[in-house]
Amino acid sequence: MAEKKATGGARGGIATPVTPSDDLAAIVGKGPLPRSEIVSKMWDHIKKNNLQNPENKREILADDKLKKVFGGDKATMFELNKHIANHVTK
Repeated sequence: MAEKKATGGARGGIATPVTPSDDLAAIVGKGPLPRSEIVSKMWDHIKKNNLQNPENKREILADDKLKKVFGGDKATMFELNKHIANHVTK
């Protein structure tokens, strides 16, 4: 069986630090963050504020901060990355 070599960590994609917009930074904090950490902090905010629709856990009901990121009153968990992508720069 072939042994896998260590590559020195993840490169690009979800591990590359990006800068959140002011609206997104209100939720996840300022400064460059990897996308994975942004997603994690978004879920922390959603769970802390009980923003999942109790009848459909895949749906996120936006509070005032999330409305600025989503551009509306709700989004599905599957749309979360699309909304984040609209609010980050490399």
